[in-house]
Amino acid sequence: MTQECVDVVVIGGGQAGLAAGYHLRRQGLDFVILDAQPTPGGAWLHTWDSLHLFSPAAFSSLPGRPMPVQVGEVYPDARHVVEYLTEYEQRYELPVARPVRVHGVHRDGAHLRVESDSGTWRARAVVSATGTWWRPFLPAIAGRTDFGGRQLHTVDYRSPAEFAGQRVVVVGGGNSGAQIAADLAYDTELTWVTQRPARFLADDIDGRALFDAATARHRALDAGRTDTGGVASLGDIVAVPPVRAARDAGLLKASPMFDRLERGGVVWADGTRAEADAIIWCTGFRPALSHLGPLHLRGPRGHIATEGTRAADEPRLHLLGYGDWTGPASATLIGVGRPARDAAREIAGLLR
Repeated sequence: MTQECVDVVVIGGGQAGLAAGYHLRRQGLDFVILDAQPTPGGAWLHTWDSLHLFSPAAFSSLPGRPMPVQVGEVYPDARHVVEYLTEYEQRYELPVARPVRVHGVHRDGAHLRVESDSGTWRARAVVSATGTWWRPFLPAIAGRTDFGGRQLHTVDYRSPAEFAGQRVVVVGGGNSGAQIAADLAYDTELTWVTQRPARFLADDIDGRALFDAATARHRALDAGRTDTGGVASLGDIVAVPPVRAARDAGLLKASPMFDRLERGGVVWADGTRAEADAIIWCTGFRPALSHLGPLHLRGPRGHIATEGTRAADEPRLHLLGYGDWTGPASATLIGVGRPARDAAREIAGLLR
């Protein structure tokens, strides 16, 4: 079993972990990236077949290396992202150990001890970059255990072929819900359900505008100004070509959220029913932080209090890529670079 001592252990080898590695290398630090996946690509290895980014390649890049344009595609697909992350890791010769599944991070005097199924690492600092894909969220709703059909989450969906001819309910008004609903609109009896009315961005607006709005919001809050709501005012759903085509064909119409489930389907508060063979919950994720449990840092809502990316109560720990609470748009390819740079600089300052 491995027992090593390094300056920094990065937990997670997806886009956030690679961005951290790029900047740690530039700071001249000795580090290792522990990745639970057997091959490069992180969560992108496990997405549905038709998934596309909602920003062009030029606006979906990690620090130092622009993503190449995918031939014939404005918005790259998941396979292209996996190829890009694989090449990125190789280009910068990032020290990734895989497959390594981390069980826990513990305080150990002047070090943090990272225990895994492949051994133990002792580090002067740790970057947690495990993301959210591994912790899908399912809402509490009456009758969920009574439903007699198939229930799955975004993480389980792959293609419409397995649902052909079935009655499918897709729950969720974000980009995942819209893309999966559009995927199923042609070959199933689709019911698309959203918590609030579906709001499409204008067809000429994509993830670039969302990133700019998220950055402006973060800067405004940091400066003590009132949040202007710029992100929310734009809309929720980027009309990537498959979504736009299904919407324009009249196949992508959202119904309000139902009240409960029963054995044969879903029921609204007014008694209206829709029979269903399957329900796909596109209802988001929570941060995958169980490996940090031994540090006892999580608050009552499950989050760890941070100052920038640094854990407020453990200065040797940084969190990267979990969403706006660890940097504006830090769960995106383009957004993770800046907080990764800031984390690497702060870690270098701490260690020196």
